[in-house]
Amino acid sequence: MTLKYTLTFFDYWHLGSGLSAGAKLDSSVVKDSDGLPYAPAKTIKGLVREMVVLETLEINFLHQCYFANATIKKDEKNEIISNKLQNNLYDVIASTKIENGIAVDDSLREIEVVIPLTLYGEILDVPKEDCDKLKQALKMIKRMGLNRNRGLGRCEFKEIK
Repeated sequence: MTLKYTLTFFDYWHLGSGLSAGAKLDSSVVKDSDGLPYAPAKTIKGLVREMVVLETLEINFLHQCYFANATIKKDEKNEIISNKLQNNLYDVIASTKIENGIAVDDSLREIEVVIPLTLYGEILDVPKEDCDKLKQALKMIKRMGLNRNRGLGRCEFKEIK
């Protein structure tokens, strides 16, 4: 069985690429070959696993499920690329460490974030008897990415029927 879903971000979000942009950025977001953001399958699967464990549900079914990356819808992607709008999807957030009301030297960090948008994804080879568990786990994910406990990455998964 295939489970299709939307992943809607309500705030800025940052799913890190593990790369910096030299002197400009300390951390950039993961992008596809067209320069568009996406949510990596392994990130989604890891969060689902975390939710399944929280609910003490049987986890073995996840091993046979194939998670695809969640991406921008194809027609929207084509529109963005043809109009060269990729850079409009990103912003930069700066933060610094404060001690005793004073900024600590060399603690300024700048991270690239993505504007709120909706991604589309699917999970293949879901055992029919475990589909409800998977849907439940997806609904429990409310934030994802860097600084998710500090206001970034508020999101919602919804099944596409």
